[in-house]
Amino acid sequence: MEEIKINSIVCGETISELKKIPDESIDCIFADPPYNLQLENTLFRPNQTLVNGVDDTWDQFENLNHYDKFCNKWISECRRVLKKNGTLWVIGTYHNIFRIGKIIQDKSFWILNDIIWNKKNPMPNFKGTRFTNAHETLIWAAKSKKSKYTFNYNSLKCFNDDKQMRSDWDISICNGTERIKDENGHKVHSTQKPESLLFRIILSSTNPGDLILDPFFGTGTTGAVAKKLGRNFYGIDKSKKYIDVAENRIKRIKKLDDTYLKTIEKKRSEKRIPFGYLIENGIIEPGMKLFDSKSKIEASVMVDGSINCKNFKGSIHSVGAKIQGAESCNGWSFWHVKIENKLTPINHFREKIRNNN
Repeated sequence: MEEIKINSIVCGETISELKKIPDESIDCIFADPPYNLQLENTLFRPNQTLVNGVDDTWDQFENLNHYDKFCNKWISECRRVLKKNGTLWVIGTYHNIFRIGKIIQDKSFWILNDIIWNKKNPMPNFKGTRFTNAHETLIWAAKSKKSKYTFNYNSLKCFNDDKQMRSDWDISICNGTERIKDENGHKVHSTQKPESLLFRIILSSTNPGDLILDPFFGTGTTGAVAKKLGRNFYGIDKSKKYIDVAENRIKRIKKLDDTYLKTIEKKRSEKRIPFGYLIENGIIEPGMKLFDSKSKIEASVMVDGSINCKNFKGSIHSVGAKIQGAESCNGWSFWHVKIENKLTPINHFREKIRNNN
């Protein structure tokens, strides 16, 4: 084992380099492994131009058994280096994702979601013999069922116009100026992923300062987005050509100012303030009246922090639910006090305490 240098890329074979990383030192892993496409024939478009597909040697394996052994090894090492509350992302196609999914479960990872990356501009099926392959699948998994993994739910919901982020993502494939090409105009890497895909992954499951490992670094999309979002990265790739491109690419990336990296906190991470705290500190006194937002329902505050309304007695939440005939109620937003004949939610006082602390 050796101390890894963060925000760097090491040139070497994935499994041997993974073995050098200390146990439980990584917050998140994004893996874009070889897909083992096993393409056998040259593919032409209807106009007889050659389709520049994935025919790289790094994507070629002797057989499925050889591929499975390879995946077993790198996934085992990823599990070892991942922190107990860390998560693993793996992307693939129908050629390999089901085999990888089985291995992930066999290694006792806990699968949280499978995400469908719906490509808005996929390559057509030129032969017309199958459905157009218009998506790839991402597996998102925690190290164990008990992991307290990072998921920035509120940020993702805000990101998605106040709607829960779904598990189907409409994102274009990498093209245009984002696609890295050589001096002859040929794409440098056949499976370069779009930055928007990594943006969503990193925003959703990491925090600023986290260390993200990419064991198949390629031309550095993970590193570029990690730097922009104030995360750290560590990359592995056996191609010096790819590493040179990645390093030059990442150098040009500007990290966002820390002011703009703050995300919406989870409610459960806020300091818990019980209703009784307001009473014992004289903010709300026993005998005060509480009202609903329309002043049609009235309750009395008791000395022990309970409230009494229409012969129902209990917490602000349970009484609020009972008088509405509902299963639950957020008493902090339901109940109000009258100040100068104006209704103010009792949550106003709780937030003032949080802000002052």
